[in-house]
Amino acid sequence: MKLSLRFAVSAFAALLGASGTLIAQEDDQITVADLASAVAEFHDHGSANRHKAPNIFGPGVKGIDSLVNFTSSFTSAGFDPNGKPQSVWPFSMVGNDPAKGRTTTIQSAIIPVSVLLLNYDGTPRYVNGQLLYADATQFVNPLLKSPVYDSHRYTSSENPTQFVDAVQKAGYGREADDDWHTLLAPSVKTPRLMTLLRGTYRYALNKDGSCCLYILAEENNFGNLLFPPNAPDGTTVIGAAELAGDMTTKEITTLLFNNVYLYSVNPDGTTSCCVLGYHSYDYEAPATPTGYPQAFVMNYSSWITPGIFKGGFADVTAASHEMAEIFADPFVNNWTPWWLSPSGGCQDNLEVGDVVEGLSNATYPITMNGFTYHPQNVGLLPWFEFQSPSKAFQHAYSYPDETLLTSAPAPQKYACKN
Repeated sequence: MKLSLRFAVSAFAALLGASGTLIAQEDDQITVADLASAVAEFHDHGSANRHKAPNIFGPGVKGIDSLVNFTSSFTSAGFDPNGKPQSVWPFSMVGNDPAKGRTTTIQSAIIPVSVLLLNYDGTPRYVNGQLLYADATQFVNPLLKSPVYDSHRYTSSENPTQFVDAVQKAGYGREADDDWHTLLAPSVKTPRLMTLLRGTYRYALNKDGSCCLYILAEENNFGNLLFPPNAPDGTTVIGAAELAGDMTTKEITTLLFNNVYLYSVNPDGTTSCCVLGYHSYDYEAPATPTGYPQAFVMNYSSWITPGIFKGGFADVTAASHEMAEIFADPFVNNWTPWWLSPSGGCQDNLEVGDVVEGLSNATYPITMNGFTYHPQNVGLLPWFEFQSPSKAFQHAYSYPDETLLTSAPAPQKYACKN
């Protein structure tokens, strides 16, 4: 998922005066008001795809060391990413073939990644006597108790199940056996620490002056600190987790952050912000004894404090969005005909969360375990297939809220240039 809020770099400073007086205001300190008037935009997930993989993990490719997945295809007139006409669209999804039934359990590692902000000289940074440190471990238990991992009652399943499984079952409707499930088995791994050097981040303090309401990290630097340049490598978050055995090719890894969002500086000097999460995989060379190239499927997701972003984005919105997209597009290469989302986003991939994320009612509040969570509604497979009527559960195109997408999208030319 990429939610982009576009404003000039100078706005970081310009907006501070209008946001009220803060104690010990610093030049890279911002507030929640700096994001309040920004406009959400859509972006392809590809720029967040920071693995070193050559383009070899296309749909239907076998002989890789990664998640259990099944392959299929659909037929619909359209244009490929290069503008050439295409009608058959292969894809791979997490789990086993829905027509064959049975439950597939996917191991799911949760790695909380806390962030320490540093001065220019690399020493820990303090503001108002407070260490600038965003602890992610406090959100592990709330995530475990959320719809992403705990069971809840959904209309698409005869029995209570997890959020993404309910979405997948809804998408396949009667084509899937009743006992077909793809479930996540979570396990909490060793917490990790990411340090950001001053000049590569902005931050907003809580009302009491403590750190931090949120942190904005420069996207390229963040990616370099996350993904290993080579294997083995223990200097990056993912590299260290792989060396420790906390991150393997047979599981989905969630790198959980505490309100850490990404921005990028555009060629014209403006700043695009904010990325709340993305999914990708770390590509590594073939390992013995398999001899197959390895794909460590992962997602970076921030726990979101309510009130920072519009559209109801809070708590597990990013985690649910990214996990749903991993199930539907694990190797980040399931192409579809070009489509326009209801809010105007143009894409050509099976990114089921992107089609809905720009709507004002994008989230679906679920109260469970004494807390109201906000997972994101997602688009169902028939919508991306341009299928009419939809063969999904109750002929829906979105789920759990079936009212968000009520019909198949209009056919689009290359890059939606109609």
